[in-house]
Amino acid sequence: LIGSLFIRANIYWCKFRKTSKLGQYPVIEVIVVACVTALFAFPNKYTRMNASELIYLLFTQCGVTNEHDICDYVDRNFTNANHAVPIAEAGYGVYTALWQLSLALVFKMIITIFTFGMKVPAGLFIPSLAMGAIVGRIVGIGMEQFVFSYHESLPWFFEGKCSQDESCITPGLYAMVGAAAVLGGVTRMTVSLIVIMFELTGGVRYIVPLMAASMASKWVGDALGRMGIYDAHIDLNGYPFLDVKDEFGHTTLAADVMQPQRNEPLAVITQDSTTVAELQQIMKSTDHNGFPVVVSRESQYLVGFVLRRDLLLATDNARARLESLPGSSLCVFTQHVPVVGS
Repeated sequence: LIGSLFIRANIYWCKFRKTSKLGQYPVIEVIVVACVTALFAFPNKYTRMNASELIYLLFTQCGVTNEHDICDYVDRNFTNANHAVPIAEAGYGVYTALWQLSLALVFKMIITIFTFGMKVPAGLFIPSLAMGAIVGRIVGIGMEQFVFSYHESLPWFFEGKCSQDESCITPGLYAMVGAAAVLGGVTRMTVSLIVIMFELTGGVRYIVPLMAASMASKWVGDALGRMGIYDAHIDLNGYPFLDVKDEFGHTTLAADVMQPQRNEPLAVITQDSTTVAELQQIMKSTDHNGFPVVVSRESQYLVGFVLRRDLLLATDNARARLESLPGSSLCVFTQHVPVVGS
């Protein structure tokens, strides 16, 4: 959900940048965004710190050496570092950290929408991981306090692991899963995302929840919009890109394969009624590297695709073999040669 919302908002802002005068002043935009970031990020310590430090903090389990507010629990005793972490009630510092992290999530979401696509190398992986880690840590703390509050009357699926006094909920693991889910929702990566998260955490035991989060985020993201952030920017900028996921049947129309620019008509070639003069006019009036071959201009069912260089080579060979090549000569792209003049 966060990934789809981010993609829609970022593409909307990038379209506004391209169609307005803002795109003519990229340096001013960078300076304004930098000033706004410094002004609003400084009061909150979770936005003031480095993003990589924030991710490390959210991934880390609370222990003896962790003195941050996010690990401020009531009556949690760490007398023996070899013993399991006991379950405890969240203290004032944890609740303070929760609303600060919520503000940090909103801030990072909004500021990343504006920064990705600017004329500076603004990142996407680290902010996405940070947003997911914040959401995951908040959910993990909530689950931890739920188990603490209802320790004696837990549902059946919590029994066993959570029946003793030691903590069965690891908020840091929730942060890892949340980071993988948000990054997967933004980029729509699957296998490579699992590899990245494995290299970050170094824990083989976390592969299964990371895989589940990655696939769930991709399915939800594809249901809300098929394109990831990179595919959306490729489509927005009009870069030549043939998506391997698109499949076309034998009844596909040429308009489904080739989209004209600037509302120009489709430049197509019919399979058995295009003359040499018409073919030369099409190649002269366009700069396409290839043309779809259709049944006729009325039905426009797609038959195939022919490259410009093949057309030029065929016409040159015909002129070399024949004494003259009239412009009314037919160019046939089928095995069944039509009978002319019958």
